[in-house]
Amino acid sequence: MKMNPKIPLVLAGEKLSKVLRYSREDIALFARLSGDENPLHVDAAVAQRARFGEIIASGQHTSAHLMGMLATYFSRADDGIRREMLCLNMNFAFKNPVFADQDITLQWRVSSVESKEKLHGLLAHLDGTASVGHGKPVLIARGTILVKELAA
Repeated sequence: MKMNPKIPLVLAGEKLSKVLRYSREDIALFARLSGDENPLHVDAAVAQRARFGEIIASGQHTSAHLMGMLATYFSRADDGIRREMLCLNMNFAFKNPVFADQDITLQWRVSSVESKEKLHGLLAHLDGTASVGHGKPVLIARGTILVKELAA
């Protein structure tokens, strides 16, 4: 594997974060586009009678944003290195609901990195979270990605 020795592709301890917010329209649109027909995502009357009392985002909505963060960050070239990233494994545990119009903090931390000569890149093992309010977890994630330098 030929890598630029001055700029690492990925480092243990590396962190990325993002804050986002879903409107009720965002929640309904994502549910429709992803084929999630659970009325808790689109029907206010059903949601009011259910456990949480209002419309909630589907779990895949937040997990998709977490995965999108990884794809964007680890396929970047803003530091002079052209990377490609491939998701190898992702696990998500859904802890609490996500409601419309609340800030959601998404975070990833690279817990470890190992060279994978056979795959011509680095395996990055990641820990992720999505939280609302003052750190209340709504989702906990673990994943493994392959990051490699693109040939010139």
